[in-house]
Amino acid sequence: MSSEHSGSTAANRVLQRSSYPEWLRIHEILRKETVGGIILLVVTVAALIWANSPFAGSYFALRDFEFGYEPWHLKLTVGEWAADGLLAIFFFLTGLELKREFVAGDLRRPSRAIVPVAAAAGGVVVPALIYTAVNLSSPETLRGWAIPTATDIAFALAVLAVISSHLPGALRIFLLTLAVVDDLIAIAIIAFFYSTDVHVEYLLWMLLPLGLFGFLAQRNPKFFGRRLPAAWLILLPLGTAAWALMHASGVHATVAGVLLGFLVPVLRRKDGIVQPPRPGKPGLAEVFEHRFRPLSTGVAIPLFAFFSAGVAVGGAEGFVSALGDPVTLGIIAALVLGKPAGILLTTWGVTKTTKASLDPGLSWWDVLGVGILAGVGFTVSLLVNDLSFDAGSASNDHAKVAILSASLASALLATVVLRLRNRYYRAIEAEEQLDRDRDGIPDVFEDRDQ
Repeated sequence: MSSEHSGSTAANRVLQRSSYPEWLRIHEILRKETVGGIILLVVTVAALIWANSPFAGSYFALRDFEFGYEPWHLKLTVGEWAADGLLAIFFFLTGLELKREFVAGDLRRPSRAIVPVAAAAGGVVVPALIYTAVNLSSPETLRGWAIPTATDIAFALAVLAVISSHLPGALRIFLLTLAVVDDLIAIAIIAFFYSTDVHVEYLLWMLLPLGLFGFLAQRNPKFFGRRLPAAWLILLPLGTAAWALMHASGVHATVAGVLLGFLVPVLRRKDGIVQPPRPGKPGLAEVFEHRFRPLSTGVAIPLFAFFSAGVAVGGAEGFVSALGDPVTLGIIAALVLGKPAGILLTTWGVTKTTKASLDPGLSWWDVLGVGILAGVGFTVSLLVNDLSFDAGSASNDHAKVAILSASLASALLATVVLRLRNRYYRAIEAEEQLDRDRDGIPDVFEDRDQ
């Protein structure tokens, strides 16, 4: 299944090795996300145990406890605060990361961006079609078509950590880009298909703090980057105001997080000249990413997961009953089969139509493994589930069972597929660390064909 071709050059290869600065940056991000994924695993298990214990009533009472200022449409349950508020931090980072990739990262080149972007689109469309096909005879459940379209990068990386996979950097970057673009598509779906009773006046008012946030961030990013209190005292209240007005408008409040992330400048300015961020001289987007990622991975996402993953399964009988629901069957089929099929077929199609080939050393088996791993959907899938079905309803509970079951199945299948290639991955990893001239840069990054 090797993809090497004698006439292959770097210009017509896909999934080739990135530049060394980009490799270092992505490696650091993935390291943090792996830790976040392990935390997610722990809180998810804790939520499931509590929700199925004799003390389950206290779990649901805590999740449904309301607080907040009702005149501002902010009297929400604890679970809603986690979904609408804390997840906005996660989507803010998604906006930052996506902008960074397309403005200053390797994906600023269309030839390198087309494959992961197309693969992400295929990994959204095919699962949605599968879910729709399974639920076609059940119109009341069709609203959940977007539930299986998401990939949880933190959970996926936690799986890699648990199985000790030495997945090459190119495949890890491919997986990360897939997940980030996937999240962007998901937030667009939420904005256009899951917004109800939209109040245009609040949306118009929201443009005021949003525009001021963007103006100040672009005007003097150096000031905000070096003086963090200034960012907290000026930009944070503006971002919070934009979030609150977005929430009041009826459009899901997490959309504000992505918009705010897009407004943060990636490139640096020196004497009026735009410059890319360099080691030791980051742009404001990198400063914010460094400050907010621990809050997102260590607090925001785990708390959301804790209050969203808890579902009373009802023992073996309840689990079997859930498996008979088209919602459950549609989600499991879409994540376990649809995700890898969409990613693999789209990547293959783009490769063939552009007369490209996989980078030497990688094979379609590797793309399949990453596609299966992308079926580990969790955070955004749970969010879309809560937007699709009423909390506490049978469809909502069965969808949670399906999301957890499909994620577990995808993790186990990915373990089998990727472990079979671990010997090759170790060889690539050793090559990426070899520095014969001791200049601090591995030789493969110096010798790669630009």
